[in-house]
Amino acid sequence: MIASPLVEFFKRGEVARDVRLLAAQGGFAPRAHEQLSILVLLLEDPDVEVRQTADATLNRLPAEALSKFLSRPDVSVTLREFFAARGVPVAAGAPAEDAETPLVDVDIAEPGDEDLLAEGDDDQLSVSQKISKMTFTQRLKAASKGTREMRAILVRDTNKMIAAAVMSSPKLTEQEVESIARMASVSDDVLRMIAHNRAWMKSYKIVLGLVKNPKTPVALSMNLLQRVSSKDCSQIAIDRNVPEPLRIAARKKTVESKP
Repeated sequence: MIASPLVEFFKRGEVARDVRLLAAQGGFAPRAHEQLSILVLLLEDPDVEVRQTADATLNRLPAEALSKFLSRPDVSVTLREFFAARGVPVAAGAPAEDAETPLVDVDIAEPGDEDLLAEGDDDQLSVSQKISKMTFTQRLKAASKGTREMRAILVRDTNKMIAAAVMSSPKLTEQEVESIARMASVSDDVLRMIAHNRAWMKSYKIVLGLVKNPKTPVALSMNLLQRVSSKDCSQIAIDRNVPEPLRIAARKKTVESKP
């Protein structure tokens, strides 16, 4: 299984039945990695219909595309062995290049989906109004497939799974992550999701955003401070918005870095 905030929700059994059924049908999963991991987990679901639906979806996955996907180096041995037992071998040729889209994407529409999830609306008030009218499932879809404006609002949703869906969206850009890392209005869970993503943490701007964010857990900020430049450390040392232990540590690092 992959390390994914969304997959963790399914592992912990914190997902409502309608969302589990949607995922079992192939109607919700941001990426192929997450889709396969979730479908495998749902084979053990306590609900018979969810189990049977997940099994049926796994059986109708396109064999060639699945085989190529399994040959990717980032696919776990456990997942390969699972599908080998179901008669799907790892492709001998070039592995699949695309891991950003699910292997099967069933559009299970709700009334009003087309209007609520429409692209091209830059009016922030209008976007907020749209979101306020959405059902939980529609918010989940919008978090994964909606607009940039929708993600900026939904990442602050009080439901942790909605926020996790935003952070798992294939549409999410590094620039958006930089902005989210600086938001004091997001939960510390979202900030931890960013910190645990190796690709995002290669960006100095994201690291700095997390360190300067007063919502970031102090232990995490202190750890990341080691990667902050002396110039930025000197600014953090006098920043009243960050926790005092971080200011003290930044001040100490600034003093130590002086010749």
